[in-house]
Amino acid sequence: MSLYTRFTAHLDTVLDILEADGVLPTGLNRKPVTVEPPRDASHGDLATNAAMVLAKPAGTNPRALAEAIVEKLEGLTEVASASIAGPGFINLTLTDVTWRSELAVLAEEGDDYGRSDIGQGVTVNVEYVSANPTGPMHMGHCRGAVVGDALATLLEYAGHKVIREYYINDAGGQVDVLARSAHLRYREALGEAITIPEGLYPGDYLVLVGEALMHDFGDTYKDKPESEWLGLFRKRAVEYMMILIREDLGKLGIKHDVFSSEAELQAAGKPDEAEAWLRAHDLVYDGVLEAPKGELPDDWEPVVLPLFRSTKFGDDQDRPIKKSNGSWTYFGADMAYHYQKAQSADQLIDIWGADHAGTVKRIQAAVAALTEGKARFDVKLIQMVRLLRDGEPVKMSKRAGNFVTLADVVQEVGKDVVRFTMLTRKADAQMDFDFAKVVEASKDNPVFYVQYAHARISSLGRRAEEAGIVLPAPDLSLLGTAELGLIKLAAQFPRVVEGAALTREPHRIAFYLNDLASAFHGWWNMGNDDPRARVILADDPALTSSRLFLSRGIGQIIRNGLALMGVAALTELN
Repeated sequence: MSLYTRFTAHLDTVLDILEADGVLPTGLNRKPVTVEPPRDASHGDLATNAAMVLAKPAGTNPRALAEAIVEKLEGLTEVASASIAGPGFINLTLTDVTWRSELAVLAEEGDDYGRSDIGQGVTVNVEYVSANPTGPMHMGHCRGAVVGDALATLLEYAGHKVIREYYINDAGGQVDVLARSAHLRYREALGEAITIPEGLYPGDYLVLVGEALMHDFGDTYKDKPESEWLGLFRKRAVEYMMILIREDLGKLGIKHDVFSSEAELQAAGKPDEAEAWLRAHDLVYDGVLEAPKGELPDDWEPVVLPLFRSTKFGDDQDRPIKKSNGSWTYFGADMAYHYQKAQSADQLIDIWGADHAGTVKRIQAAVAALTEGKARFDVKLIQMVRLLRDGEPVKMSKRAGNFVTLADVVQEVGKDVVRFTMLTRKADAQMDFDFAKVVEASKDNPVFYVQYAHARISSLGRRAEEAGIVLPAPDLSLLGTAELGLIKLAAQFPRVVEGAALTREPHRIAFYLNDLASAFHGWWNMGNDDPRARVILADDPALTSSRLFLSRGIGQIIRNGLALMGVAALTELN
């Protein structure tokens, strides 16, 4: 149990006592009560708003309630002092022994330090990447892939059951274009000289698909009409492209539990099931869309279509689920897909590119309708990444034809650099990825700075051994003010994990690790000015042992945080 969790429990016990004593009425909602670091560190170590949020529903004065709470908290052996600020905020200063003891908790829990049960086993479906199966992964997919994967890992660590899902968009016209492009490469593999016309996919990645199709079918479909091979080539080309996509994602350390096919979804009649359910609940009706605003196009005419009552759920207009030719709209198919996902999950999270922002309201409305408001549904919008090299835009990839592939970027800078960098900003903020800067050995590069902290810590044991120091059991009472400051920051890790999981913001882990690494480097660098402040002191094995114990604790937290990001912790830097 982390320090913050422990003090939340202490506060709950105090409130239980006050209820038993009649100071507080029973049954008050304690969810708004928080225990967190005060905004101003000079006010103490912990702060709680308990008196402020409970006084009004309890019908009492906040400061009077705060005094009753403080009286109980001051009796805890872990509390050095408690005070009331303003109208009723409570600040606590903990004993040094309490902070030093947290290091022992950290060492005991190891890889589990920071793990939480706030998810309470709730099943969350996280759908991410879901790129059209028409080409290899490119850097437009990368950020969403990393954010989704890190979020899934974070939610598992916080006590959720997680389903990682990839939605294969294989039912649209772009897949027919893929099949025609693959057929052209198939003919090329059979020895025909080809030119790629406008409108087909030009990338060299389809050469291998064409060769695979040649091995599958020989020259059977070389001169056949499109009607005989289009469906078959579409299916096979998607299969081959998904192999390529899985390989590309694997280079980034990303795997999915479920791959759902849009084509299979439609073939199984899932959109019809969703429509039937909605009609039975009077949420789909046959109507005419409003005419476009402004001057009407020459070919516009009113058409009766099945419309979903999305305005009932906050959307600005009702949405068609079928086209005039009877085929499903993208929204209609997507609605059915989310209906299917909700059958096996309590909560849904979609990771989308920012260019899909306009469709968020309608799909949120559909999920609210189909789950009768029972399933929490979040959409995380991801801004694009601008690729730079020394500040200049990066040229496109010859292999892909019109974009930079994820595989090329991972090959150049490494998986860990890519993953960490993608989490160094909020997902909805613009990002520049400069090939030179992300590998720069500088404190301005958080990837390097955090890895450098872990590598430094990993070197300490070797240096103590080389110095021939015989280390006694650590005496944590030898750790002074500077070390206590580092412990206090380290002890926030479990709280950061819970906050990141609750807000669905994995970038918070990267931000925290950068702060922790900065604090560690600052502590380390004190030894440059004062030799007695160094970690390894050949003439003082006891202090060396205690500082090593602290350093290893910091290293453990860095490893735990990097693991949540899908990044390896380096023990030495090249």
